[in-house]
Amino acid sequence: MQLTKHHGLGNDFLVLADRTGSRPPEAALARSACDRHRGVGADGLLFLAPGQAGTDVAMVLLNADGSRAEMSGNGIGCLAQAALLSGMAPSPSVSVSTDAGRRTVELRPTEDPRTHLAAVAMGPPVAGADDEPEWAGGEVLRARRVSMGNPHLVLQAADADLLDDRDWVADLGRRANAATPGGVNVEVVAAADDGLRMDVYERGVGLT
Repeated sequence: MQLTKHHGLGNDFLVLADRTGSRPPEAALARSACDRHRGVGADGLLFLAPGQAGTDVAMVLLNADGSRAEMSGNGIGCLAQAALLSGMAPSPSVSVSTDAGRRTVELRPTEDPRTHLAAVAMGPPVAGADDEPEWAGGEVLRARRVSMGNPHLVLQAADADLLDDRDWVADLGRRANAATPGGVNVEVVAAADDGLRMDVYERGVGLT
């Protein structure tokens, strides 16, 4: 077994590679290893195992709190890099079996042999049929559930300046997680003069 640490677009993950696939990690290991004060420190622990149903490799994602998540776009890119560097994937096009189904990651090398550009075929987003009125009102204009293989709640803030208050964003995230069975990733977005602003509260992790 081999444990490595990877970074992807602001997220960091520990990847535990097991060529036998016989020893998946338990929640307690994820909590202890991901602890930033008493462990290695990471947003989550990824278990890398041999592929299933024709894929190159398989992925299990445990959040820093030990909960199991179906998918992470940044996480699967890190896992694919670990698979390529360890020789568990035969080419830079890595097919991965996940709790959200089969996904493919295309890795491109850079001048640094341990840095890659990753493009993940996540599939189309599936938006909820209706708005979520319980979250809308006042400082939140609209709220909508979206699935990317894992659950998201997108909240449109009334003003981009609200995103400067990260305590406010964190409070929204905590309340949404507590109200959603299994938790939910919360994206708070707002239109700004220079485009779109966004802050993210990840289930099992917190603000990223």
